Amino acid sequence: MAQIPNLDNAPLNLKSIREQSQRDLVNILKNIRGKKCLVIDPKLSGSLSLIVPTSTLKEYGIELRLLSAEPVQTDCAKVVYFVGPQFISMRFISSHVHDDASKGLQREYFLYFVPRRSVACEKILEDEKVHNLMTIGEYPLYMVPLDEDVLSFELDLSPKEWQVDGDASSLWHIAKAIHKLEFTFGLIPNVRAKGKASVRVAEILNRMQTEEPVSLSDMNIPEINTLVLIDREVDMVTPMCSQLTYEGLVDEFLRINNGSVELDASIMGAQQQDGKKMKVPLNSSDKLFKEIRDLNFEVVVQVLRQKATSMKQDYTEVTTMSQTVSELKDFVKKLNSLPEMTRHINLAQHLSTFTSKPSFLGQLDMEHTIIEAQSYDICFEYIEEMIHKQEPLNKVLRLLILFSVTNSGLPKKQFDYLRRELLHSYGFEHMATLNNLEKAGLFKKQETKSNWQLVKRALQLVVEDTDTANPNDISYVFSGYAPLSIRLVQNAIRSGWRPMEEILKLLPGPHYETKRGGFSSSPSFDMSQGLSSSIDKVGDGRRSLVLVVFVGGVTFAEISALRFLSAQEGMAYDVIVGTTKIISGNSLAETFSENLG
Repeated sequence: MAQIPNLDNAPLNLKSIREQSQRDLVNILKNIRGKKCLVIDPKLSGSLSLIVPTSTLKEYGIELRLLSAEPVQTDCAKVVYFVGPQFISMRFISSHVHDDASKGLQREYFLYFVPRRSVACEKILEDEKVHNLMTIGEYPLYMVPLDEDVLSFELDLSPKEWQVDGDASSLWHIAKAIHKLEFTFGLIPNVRAKGKASVRVAEILNRMQTEEPVSLSDMNIPEINTLVLIDREVDMVTPMCSQLTYEGLVDEFLRINNGSVELDASIMGAQQQDGKKMKVPLNSSDKLFKEIRDLNFEVVVQVLRQKATSMKQDYTEVTTMSQTVSELKDFVKKLNSLPEMTRHINLAQHLSTFTSKPSFLGQLDMEHTIIEAQSYDICFEYIEEMIHKQEPLNKVLRLLILFSVTNSGLPKKQFDYLRRELLHSYGFEHMATLNNLEKAGLFKKQETKSNWQLVKRALQLVVEDTDTANPNDISYVFSGYAPLSIRLVQNAIRSGWRPMEEILKLLPGPHYETKRGGFSSSPSFDMSQGLSSSIDKVGDGRRSLVLVVFVGGVTFAEISALRFLSAQEGMAYDVIVGTTKIISGNSLAETFSENLG
């Protein structure tokens, strides 16, 4: 099965974006004649593998290496670096060049910044006296299609950069990626943003349109009708909750990287038990995965059981009764899906070993207790006990952030106490991590009364008696909690920000809404009335599109909730998700981690 997702059914022509990135990359490599060694920043290797398969690069006679402090071992006379604009990468490259010079090796060096050149990085190369030995360019890879409806801007540390370091370069990158989309699919007429970083992205996007306008001369209806930008900072509750969809749980426990998960071969039923790893691709090219990825995990187990039982029944019929040729043909067709069935039964079985643990079930209970915000002391004591038991720090931080955010911080005495206990239990080297979390407002002293209860009620975030098997609300993705971020998107699509101004004021950061280009007379699109005005349909009869961009990352559970919304009757829009990165509570908490060692 293809590692690179098949984009044929994407609601937007994402294939053209990927093909353009492929052409750009191949042209760069073709223009460097002869044998060459391509040295890739490890952070970029996953993104590039979703653009061009490794096998294709090898066809061009290219040797592949990952960038590290170690000198590049190769017989090639030409070394081509593809790196993000990071100081550490510049130091590695400089040391490679000096190392080659000391050994008397004569090589040509090519350095391509992804997605754009950086003056500060080039200054390091100048200081190291290697700048003039390199041919420098850029590879403008601003986004990577992860699947039919998901685009990633591949920005690792966006929330920390923006919230703690005050570095806004990633916001420029996001605006640039959206503007590039507009050059292909038309100017997006409606823009709605919530949160400091999101409003900033919207402003940068408008400035880009002034400086480098997308032409309105054709006046075709743009393919993307509305852009909704949501700041991760606006909803830090959702990522800290354990995702309960199939794909979300795989990410929580096994970590999905660039559309695949790496596991011991033995887990997937392979014979060799020698700890050999295998990569399992997870994208919509796998039809069974496409069917079950967004379901609550409880339901996935039932669906797989039903499918296995039905296949067993068919097999019994084939072996015991005389079948017509067409019935045999149908059975063989079903057999073709057997590898997918086996893959997901093995994966689900492995996941069950985590989800059935009392510790996981206890954690879920505590998350719901914190969200319901009724039992402060019980939650405080639970976290205190976790710290004293020295449970994994990330696990503790997730609950602590959830607790602090829903309470607008902790009273000074309890804040100081937990902070002290954390440092005693896990070591003083974690002081920088706690400082980062405090700076970002995720674990802090309480200064104002929490408005979580008001927000929770106004947006109906806690839904009693959620039917996970036949859901009628997005709350099924967390078995009873409707993600705040997606409730906001739901409202933004349905009726814009105006009717919910008072609720928006209770959440962090400003909000912004505008109409752009020559579309000011277009009707504000209203899903609740199921309007099918001209703006709802693209010229060729396809449904209109909403691009929902998460500044600071999105979880798989939130993507599942958006797919659920898009599939509802009366919803006249397809949704495409754009994100700085796919995140989980673990990976998000890790971005704030910093050891003083």
